[in-house]
Amino acid sequence: MASITLENLAHSYQPGSDADSDFALKAMDYTWEDGQAYALLGPSGCGKTTLLNIISGLLTPTRGRILFDDKDVTAASTAERNIAQVFQFPVVYDTMTVRQNLAFPLRNRGMEAGYVAERVDRIAQMIGLEADLHKKARGLTADLKQKISLGRGMVRDDVNAILFDEPLTVIDPHLKWELRTQLKSLHQEFGHTMIYVTHDQTEALTFADKVVVMHDGRVVQIGTPKELFEAPAHSFVGYFIGSPGMNFVPVSVARNKAVIDGKTLKLEHDYGDPQGELELGIRPEFIRLTKADGLPVRINRVQDVGRHKFVNATLGDTEINVALDEDTVLETDMANIVIDPLKISIFSDDWRIDGKSTDDAEGRPR
Repeated sequence: MASITLENLAHSYQPGSDADSDFALKAMDYTWEDGQAYALLGPSGCGKTTLLNIISGLLTPTRGRILFDDKDVTAASTAERNIAQVFQFPVVYDTMTVRQNLAFPLRNRGMEAGYVAERVDRIAQMIGLEADLHKKARGLTADLKQKISLGRGMVRDDVNAILFDEPLTVIDPHLKWELRTQLKSLHQEFGHTMIYVTHDQTEALTFADKVVVMHDGRVVQIGTPKELFEAPAHSFVGYFIGSPGMNFVPVSVARNKAVIDGKTLKLEHDYGDPQGELELGIRPEFIRLTKADGLPVRINRVQDVGRHKFVNATLGDTEINVALDEDTVLETDMANIVIDPLKISIFSDDWRIDGKSTDDAEGRPR
């Protein structure tokens, strides 16, 4: 196992160009800690797989260095980096049995037969393949073949890191939760450094110790699931994390007051005189509907999804979503919203800004 350090790393598929827009991966510096589980999260085309392939050695970066512990591996081959990689689509040897597929990485390195058998049995049990060990891979379902790929990636205990590139894409939805749980258990037991690429926030948030959110070739935030939900560093994180995502409403802000559609809202922090394009961010879970007071809205539609009711409304010229508990009774004269002031985020040109603590009306510290 190893820590992985990226130093001023950047990559362009158009050699010779210095234009920022030509870089699929913008400059970044970060150290992936030894033994941690990370998820690279973002939409298609944001640079996730490019970054993963640079770490694995399938791509050489245009700029910067990659270090495994203190060793520079920027020019090293994938084999020299001693990593395991599981791809989006299963890669198996059809003429081999499941047992032979799982054992292949160990036998290829000359491991003793007893160790190989013990390790294969252990991994097969953990990912639910013990009943299929005698079967040929040919003819197995895509789900089972991807389980083989996952198992083969996990069977070695001497790798520096295990990299997963959207490994559950071909898995039936009802099995995804099971496999995510199994991968988490495998990480907790064996302690490998793991990096997991996905566009699915549920996969990322349930698997990783820390989530690396990418947008337009940049890492916009690295944090725990709780940090991403409660304090998004960039508006994209607020939008991408959560279902529905964070609401963003244009505002003007002066110290501890925000003006929304002509209405003044008191803030819990003092933001001074912020410049740029300002928005107030608030999660749908932290808004409630009322009959009076608050900010006036126009209700557009209501969706009842069992555990929650989602209300779509218009505040000024901006559509917002409100998440209500399933037992909330909606009445026709509920045409105002109240926003929890403790859950408000203020963004300037898409980046979160931090306010200073302020005093309440009686001058006591909060």
